[in-house]
Amino acid sequence: MRALLTGGSSLTEPWFARAVHARGCHAVTALRRLCDEYAESIRVQRAIELKNVAECIFGIASGDAQFPNLCKRERWDLPCHHAAEVGNCRSPTFDVERAVAANTRNFPVVPRGIRGVAGEVLTGSVFGASEGEGTPPLDAFSPYGGSKGLTATLIRQLRSGARASFRKFVTPNDPFGSYEEPRFCAYFMRQWQSGEVGEVRAPAYVRDNIHVDLLTGTCARFAESVPGGPAPIRVSPSLYAERQGAFRGRLHAATYNRFGHDRCLVLREQTEFTKPRIRVNTACTEMRDWNEDAAWDAIPSFCGPTPTNTK
Repeated sequence: MRALLTGGSSLTEPWFARAVHARGCHAVTALRRLCDEYAESIRVQRAIELKNVAECIFGIASGDAQFPNLCKRERWDLPCHHAAEVGNCRSPTFDVERAVAANTRNFPVVPRGIRGVAGEVLTGSVFGASEGEGTPPLDAFSPYGGSKGLTATLIRQLRSGARASFRKFVTPNDPFGSYEEPRFCAYFMRQWQSGEVGEVRAPAYVRDNIHVDLLTGTCARFAESVPGGPAPIRVSPSLYAERQGAFRGRLHAATYNRFGHDRCLVLREQTEFTKPRIRVNTACTEMRDWNEDAAWDAIPSFCGPTPTNTK
């Protein structure tokens, strides 16, 4: 089976490519730049890792004028579209209209170019309108979340006359693990490795956090089921659905022995709630053969060498 993946420099792409590769699928991904041309070092690392598990087509990305030609080049069994405009995604000034236009550019020609497709997977976000469950109303969590929801709606409309079926994989709160952005778990690893306090400013929000390895393994199984016959129209994986303060405590407990000494975790009192108190995905994820301990072990080592015990 051949899979065409987009979103090559994202956190999930090398993990997802590895997951489908392990299941006997040949993954092909399009990257706009060569590995060493990305400005952010984390994206360079992701692109290098991606080369180990996928065939990389450089100098092209989803939405480019050349992209339909890549689609026509050969038979694709499984297109998985993860590429999305994410620049400044946490800002209230995030340009939704521009993002949706970029996310869907050239999509009308793709169904005619991809031959023999029985199903197609698009990733969405729990922060989109009417996704997940939690504090009502379930409006778009942010302008970025709104752009992901509108992107899915528009692509469904573009696909309405196509033979391919449309499936959606809804990601929960920011996945964590190796190759993540320099925030979230990476922030605490840096703080603790340098002997500093790890501070949680909004511990009362309830979100679901899932390791990227488990997330993408679940997505790979879901994607694999698409060409062969009936499959859920959407899947919404969830793992650690809890207060953010509790999850940081879980992170602290899981990495304590890996540092050889204690590091401080401070939960600040939260008095402002400008975001929904609760927003989580709806499906408890099967862990199957996933090694939870090994996943936690890899987090400190990815963020840098463990400091010498000074006690």
